[in-house]
Amino acid sequence: MHLWDKNSKNLTDFATHFSFVIDSQNQSSHADGMAFFLAPNSTKIYEVSNGSDLGLSSPSLAIENSFVAVEFDIWRNLECDDPPGEHVGIDINSMRSVANVSWLSDITIMEGKKNEAWISYNSRSQNLSVVFTGFQNNVFVNQSLSYIVDLRKVLPEWVTFGFSAATGDGYAIHTIKSWDFSSSLEIDNNNTNPKGPSLNLPPKKRNTSMVVVGFIAGGFILVGGLAMVLFALWKRNRRAKEDDHALDEEFKREIGPRRFTYDELARATNDFNDKEKLGQGGFGGVDRGFLREVNSIVAVKKVSEGSTQGIREYAAKVKIISQLRHKNLVQLIGWCHERSRGQLLLVYDFMPNGSLDSHLFKEDTLLVWEVRYKIVQQLASALLYLHEGSDRCVLHRDIKPSNIMLDSNFNAKLGDFGLARLVDHASASRTTELVGTKGYINPRCVTTQRASKESDIYSFGIVALELACGRKPLNHEAPKDQVVMLEWVRELHGRGEVLLDVADQRLGGHFDEQRMNCLLIVGLWCAHSEYDHRPLIKEAIQVLNFEAPLPPLQFDIPRSSHHTPTMNEATSSFSISNE
Repeated sequence: MHLWDKNSKNLTDFATHFSFVIDSQNQSSHADGMAFFLAPNSTKIYEVSNGSDLGLSSPSLAIENSFVAVEFDIWRNLECDDPPGEHVGIDINSMRSVANVSWLSDITIMEGKKNEAWISYNSRSQNLSVVFTGFQNNVFVNQSLSYIVDLRKVLPEWVTFGFSAATGDGYAIHTIKSWDFSSSLEIDNNNTNPKGPSLNLPPKKRNTSMVVVGFIAGGFILVGGLAMVLFALWKRNRRAKEDDHALDEEFKREIGPRRFTYDELARATNDFNDKEKLGQGGFGGVDRGFLREVNSIVAVKKVSEGSTQGIREYAAKVKIISQLRHKNLVQLIGWCHERSRGQLLLVYDFMPNGSLDSHLFKEDTLLVWEVRYKIVQQLASALLYLHEGSDRCVLHRDIKPSNIMLDSNFNAKLGDFGLARLVDHASASRTTELVGTKGYINPRCVTTQRASKESDIYSFGIVALELACGRKPLNHEAPKDQVVMLEWVRELHGRGEVLLDVADQRLGGHFDEQRMNCLLIVGLWCAHSEYDHRPLIKEAIQVLNFEAPLPPLQFDIPRSSHHTPTMNEATSSFSISNE
C-alpha cells in the first residue's frame, strides 16, 4: 500500500473490517493472540522458537522492527505492562502497547465465537481508531480504542499489511473469516480524467432529393416547433441561472464550505452507485464517496427530486449549516447545485459508525453504559452551541437518534439540519411552524402548532430516556402501561418507585447507578409536558456533570396526555415524520 507520498507529504486514509475467530477449544491455557499490522515491504514474520510477540518481533534475535499493529492479545505479558486478561492494544515498533483496553472476550475465545473489528486511520486528524466486538451478558457489545500517530514518522512510503498470530506455550486456533480493506491516497499523474476513445464512423449515404422534399414539406412546422423549443430551453436555463445565483449569493457571505461540481461528486461516489448508498432519509439519499481534492472519505446527501424544499429553501438551510462550527456537529465540507440536472447536494464528513439508532436498537450489539453517557453529554454540548453559541439561535427541530451520527470513536455529532431554522434569541422561546418526528414532539404541541427552543429541549429529553431505557419512544408491542416510554417512566417517578427498574435490561446492571438515575431525571425534566418547566440546555448540562443538584420534579398530567396519538392526530396539523 502507498501509505504516504514523499513529494506532497499526503497521507492516506484507510479502513479495514474483518471478522475472526480465536478458538481455545475450551482449554484454559490459551495464548497468544493475533494482530493486524502495517510494516515495511521487506518485513518478515519471524518464526521464533518460543512463538512469542505474535510474530511481529524477535527479542531473542535482537532485531528491531518498524511496524504499527493492533493486537488482539489473549495472554498477559507482565514485561509489556499488559492489563489483566484479554485485551486489545495499539503497538508501535514494540509489543509494549501505546494504548490498550480490556477485551470482553473470554467466552468468545472459550467457545470459538466470531468477533468483528473495524480499524480506520484519518489522515487529517492522524487518528488511528479501532472498534471491536466483545461479549457481555449474552450479547455482543461494541468497544473502542484510539491513538494519535503521524504514520509518516513511523513507516516508509510503501508498506505491506496483513495478519500475524502466535500461540506461545499455550493453545488457540486463529482464523480470519472475512476481510475487506480500502485506502484513499491518490497521486496526480496528469492523467486523472482521461478521455474515452472517439468513434469515427463513416458518413451514411443519403438520398439528396428526398431530403430536399422533406425540408420543403415540413419547413414551416419545423421552424415553428424549433422556436417553441428554443424559447422553453431559454426560459428554463434562465430560471436555473437565477436559482444558481441565489445559492451563490447565500455563500458569498460565508466561509468554509466549498462548491463542488456535479461531475466531481459523481466521480467521488462512482456515479452514485447503489453499492455506495449509506441510507435514505426524508429529504433524500446519502452516498459514500472519496474526494481526492481533500483526500478524504465523505458522505454526499442528495436532496430528493420530489422533496417539498425548493431551491431558495435549500439555500437557506445551507446558509445555516455553513455557519456552524462545533466538534459535536457533523461538519459540512461543501455543496453542489446544478439546477439543469435537478440535483441538490451537500457534502459532509463521513461518520464510520453511522447513526445512533443503528446501534442503540440492534438486537445483536450493545452500546456500553460509558458510551451512552458520553453521547448524551456531547449531544447536550451541541445543543448548547446551537441555542446560545452565536448571535442568533438555531432551532434544529428534528433531534432523534437517526440524526445523531457516531464517528470512529463513537463520539456523537448532531446532523441533518433539513428542518432547522435561524431565529433571533428574543424569539427563540416563542414560535415557528411545528415540524419533526412522531414520538419526539410534545403531543400538546399538536394543537398549538408551536415550535421553539423548548421543543428542541423536549426532543433531547426523549433521546436521553432512550439511551437510559434502550427502547424507542413508542412501542405498541409493550404492555399497555409501557407503550409510551415517557409516560411509563413518568408514572413510575410519580409513584415514588425506583427509576433504575426502567434501565435497559441488556446492560445487565453494568452501569453507574448515580449517573443512570441522573440521566433519567434529566430526561423527564427536559421532556416536561409544560414547556416553561423545562430547563435551559446549560442547566441540564450542569446536572449531567454533577455541577448542580437534581431538580425536584412535579407533574400535573391531564387525562388526555395518557393516550398515544393516532397517526391522523399526529399528522393533521403540522409537518411530521415517522422515520
